[in-house]
Amino acid sequence: MTTADYVALALFIFLWVALNWITTSARFFNRTSLTLAMNERRREWIYNSLRRDLKMIDTQILSGLQNGTGFFASTSIFAIGSCFALLGATDKVNAFFSDLPFILNGGRAAFEIKVAGLACLFGYAFFKFGWAYRLFNYCTILFGSLPMLEDAIRDPVRAERAAERVIRMNIIAARNFNAGLRAIFLSIGYLGWFLSPYVFIGTTMFIIIVLIRRQFFSDARLAIMDSDMP
Repeated sequence: MTTADYVALALFIFLWVALNWITTSARFFNRTSLTLAMNERRREWIYNSLRRDLKMIDTQILSGLQNGTGFFASTSIFAIGSCFALLGATDKVNAFFSDLPFILNGGRAAFEIKVAGLACLFGYAFFKFGWAYRLFNYCTILFGSLPMLEDAIRDPVRAERAAERVIRMNIIAARNFNAGLRAIFLSIGYLGWFLSPYVFIGTTMFIIIVLIRRQFFSDARLAIMDSDMP
């Protein structure tokens, strides 16, 4: 491990934390993030559901959210297993990297540290996906407690409180899901560390730029924005 390795790792962690912050609780160039804009759409969805008794569409949406989260949780488990398999073949893989040109090979210990870091990254993603899966399950239960249309008209205050509980739980679940998804995306940039710390910095910056563009400057963001939202 060289000084460049430590600098690259510190930059990776800093950019990861900064990305989490600006996409969930801040504005970037005075623009609302895609994540925050989607939170408003979640709110509209739940309040719309109060105006109909037949909620099969809503339960299908909730089921889709939960199934997608379960898929990524399973994927993270497989990725963790692959990291342990990679540790078992350290000598072969390290010898392969040693034969490649322009590769800064730090030796067996450095390689094992990098693989362990990758496993921790996927472990973090798994815990986020696992918790999001459970929260989406709670959200489904809370959604089932929403009053029927006639009851919502009779007691709108109680209906609003019930809807807010569902909205908050759904947003928290989505926040954890998005955190796990960002970890998966950033793991692609992390792979550059196996080549050199300088490639690691470059791939990390590239992934961060792509994620920021998707959050603040993408067509997907424009598709869900209101005209009065900057």
